[in-house]
Amino acid sequence: MTLSNISLALLVLVPASGALDAHAEIKSASSDGFVIVHSRRVSAAPGKVYAALPAIDRWWSSDHTWSGSADNLSLKSEAGSCFCERWKDGEVEHGRVVMVLRDQLLRLQTALGPLQGRAVTGILDFQLKPDEGAGGTATLLTLTYTVNGAAGSALDKSATPVNGVLGEQFERLVRYIETGRAAAQ
Repeated sequence: MTLSNISLALLVLVPASGALDAHAEIKSASSDGFVIVHSRRVSAAPGKVYAALPAIDRWWSSDHTWSGSADNLSLKSEAGSCFCERWKDGEVEHGRVVMVLRDQLLRLQTALGPLQGRAVTGILDFQLKPDEGAGGTATLLTLTYTVNGAAGSALDKSATPVNGVLGEQFERLVRYIETGRAAAQ
């Protein structure tokens, strides 16, 4: 899926009034790195949004796991905690929590999926800001994924597919927060 298709898909979910501002883009992409940003106004207070982040087994797609089941994922919003996946025949550390600011920021060091075997460094931020105009009942949620590697890593070729996968997870997270169900209805 291309960036324009992802942006279009996100905009279709936004009411014509523009009440739910959505933004998705590959901010930069080169052979040695990329930066992806997804941002959206979520109809929930920052505390509720933050509480949903570690419930990753409830909103991450099983299609993007090694085991085939999001039920095998775990994440705690504590520095040093593992974003892990464990199943009968294996386990993987997808990332490690490196910073926690309750109701404001959850930061993981992670090389997601196939990037893990490519000796790159990735930082995945979930940043939350209260929507001042909503009286504390809405949050601007921004996911930023920054990946860096050696110049020969050809990361510019990975930016678009990674953006697509993260865009899907971001939308599932927003639906989970707002409706209690991650799957599209």
